[in-house]
Amino acid sequence: MVRIAQISCGTEYSGIQQEIEKAAEMVGGKIFVPEVDAVDIRRAEDELGFHVASPGLRVMMARAKAIVDGTADADGVFIASCFRCAEGAIVRSVIRRYIQGGSKVPVVTYSFTERTKAGSLLLRMEALVNIITQKPLFARTKQEGLTAGIDSGSSTTKAVVMRDNEILGTGWLPTTGVLESGVEALNRALKEAGVTEDKLEAIGVTGYGRMILKERYKALLAMEEVSTCSKGALYLADKQRGDATVIDIGGMDNKAVTLYDSIPDSFTVGGVCAGASGRFLETSSRRLGVSLDEFGEMAMRGDYKKVAMNAYCIVFGLQDLTASLAGGAKPEDVAAAACHSVAEQVFEQQLQEIDIRYPIIQVGSTALVRGLVRAMSDILSVEMIVPERPNLIGCVGAAVMVSGMRELEEGRRGRA
Repeated sequence: MVRIAQISCGTEYSGIQQEIEKAAEMVGGKIFVPEVDAVDIRRAEDELGFHVASPGLRVMMARAKAIVDGTADADGVFIASCFRCAEGAIVRSVIRRYIQGGSKVPVVTYSFTERTKAGSLLLRMEALVNIITQKPLFARTKQEGLTAGIDSGSSTTKAVVMRDNEILGTGWLPTTGVLESGVEALNRALKEAGVTEDKLEAIGVTGYGRMILKERYKALLAMEEVSTCSKGALYLADKQRGDATVIDIGGMDNKAVTLYDSIPDSFTVGGVCAGASGRFLETSSRRLGVSLDEFGEMAMRGDYKKVAMNAYCIVFGLQDLTASLAGGAKPEDVAAAACHSVAEQVFEQQLQEIDIRYPIIQVGSTALVRGLVRAMSDILSVEMIVPERPNLIGCVGAAVMVSGMRELEEGRRGRA
């Protein structure tokens, strides 16, 4: 079992402790709480240089110190505080930086509600466990043999066939049925590559529908999208050594992942509402009567400052868009404002949860929307790196990582 140190405040009183433990157990993790005493609490406040009113938050800092000091033996750390507590949010960030600065233990953070269930924690726990247990796969810098990757996303399904570091064929289509879309995407990739399914040495699957596709193809690798998207982003951007940040603004949720020497060590997933997602851009482009690609080009010609738009909710965002058009705003300015609104919310809601490392790689289908890339670059004051085929990062990551699975399994059997 992977030992996951829980550093939190209020999970017992909110009734979600069992949900945290359940989510960890579902992916092979075991939650434990580092032991501390009163003197540890006083020392932790002094060392971190941060003093808080809440006794529970003081204990959190002491437990973080136990991780850095090595008195608590942990494979990974789960930091959580209530989303209602402003002081807790600050402490959560302070502790994350402290642990990452003083150790190499991977960390995931979360702000919970009293309604949090194991299902909403599962992706984070699974990613944390994979980062710990599958490190050799993250360290791979090339794809070998003939492998395929399928990314069953919420909006689209993508597939790729690769041979010895070369993409031979790709498939892409909107997600309808998980199984049907996955099979069709792979068939398209195989047809373009000029190979048959029986010639594949291994298949890797990722995304929301990965477990269904794993069963269909007896896939050697079935991994959550935080890991595969990070690997695919580094591979396609040719940034496989050193640190980086990967930002993926998706159709339903967003991911921001920091990497230390190519290994994810902190990430945040989700968002407050769809107003910070690619779905808002799709809806806005339809309102303007253009394709998403055209929408991105319109935004490049517009000035976001001429239109007031910054609604967390997709419905209110569309109200702002419609009102602006009715008031005589240019479509180009409206498109620019929509892109800037999404970028600004990603910055406010998610990038505050991580310490950005450079370079920053923007990926996913929305990375093809040039106006959004420009908006992210403006807000972060840095040029975003957009690799070729940024919409294929998930399936490429799966194809690259699965090419190292046999070697990994043989090594494990040898050690046994």
